Amino acid sequence: MATAAPSAASRIAVVTGASSGIGAATARRLASAGYRVVLTARRKDRIEALAEEINATGGQATAYALDVTDRTAVDEFASAFKKIGVLVNNAGGALGADPVATGDPADWRQMYETNVIGTLNLTQALLPALTASGDGTIVIVSSTAGHSTYEGGGGYVAAKHGAHVLAETLRLEIVGTPVRVIEIAPGMVKTDEFALTRFSGDTERAAKVYEGVAEPLTADDVADTITWTVTRPSHVNIDLLVVRPRAQASNTKVHRETR
Repeated sequence: MATAAPSAASRIAVVTGASSGIGAATARRLASAGYRVVLTARRKDRIEALAEEINATGGQATAYALDVTDRTAVDEFASAFKKIGVLVNNAGGALGADPVATGDPADWRQMYETNVIGTLNLTQALLPALTASGDGTIVIVSSTAGHSTYEGGGGYVAAKHGAHVLAETLRLEIVGTPVRVIEIAPGMVKTDEFALTRFSGDTERAAKVYEGVAEPLTADDVADTITWTVTRPSHVNIDLLVVRPRAQASNTKVHRETR
């Protein structure tokens, strides 16, 4: 099926967490598909550099430094838009891998604030502009962790289950409006920062996550999936798309090659 070009009323795409990984890759892909992308993240230098890169290659991009957990800042950001076509709620992340019995409540709280409250903030603030476009799409990047549990992942699993339920409930509540709600749930994705952030910069522990896995997903793989769902004809809603590498059958079943 051919990729549908965005209409004039829906050509703006806001991408959160666009400073690296899946967010940055998604911004590049959407720009290539004809969207004017608005890049948001806390790291201003990163998104400004990405915007320059996209603009230099013929796309359209602007950068806006934003903490998605700051509702006042989110509302101020959203006030600049009367109509937008796409919101990609990608900002999130994992912290730690401790069991429930010894997990750090501060880590749990931060994961919930970013993955769930941040998504809620942007969705609420931009929903009027998405509706006004006449053809809006909300993408929530959750995780396979939002659909099944695994040991040592309680805080992240709880947060991503929250993101999944947010998407599912919103879809029910706004049916009949011109806004789609899409959930993308990636499995094992190897990016420069995800595992490093989770393990507080411990490169050895981060490397073990992917040890022996010949081809984990890349940020580009997920960005390609997101762009495909967004560019389907307006009447087509991809409710939920789970994407894993071939080597991963579930969160706890991964084929690892040995030498």
